Amino acid sequence: MKCVMIVFNQANTERVEYMLELLSIRGFTFFEQVQGQGSVDGEPRRGTHAWPEMNSAVMTVVPDDKVESLLEAVQKLDLRNKEVGVKAFTWNIEQMV
Repeated sequence: MKCVMIVFNQANTERVEYMLELLSIRGFTFFEQVQGQGSVDGEPRRGTHAWPEMNSAVMTVVPDDKVESLLEAVQKLDLRNKEVGVKAFTWNIEQMV
């Protein structure tokens, strides 16, 4: 099992939700109003007058065989509009109850 966290500009909310639905990923936790900045060339997302946009994030735990499909879908979404931005991060899940 892997945990996948997807951080995205709020403009992509419907696309991310649709992506999860298409991949039959039912369980997830959704975080609204996430602040941050991309590590390479991303604009700040702070919800302020100077930086008004905001991010959201989705965290899901999926079987190993779904990870590649999910990451490919995130990459395709990112390539649609690099300025809006979406990133995914994975880590191993040792146990779950």
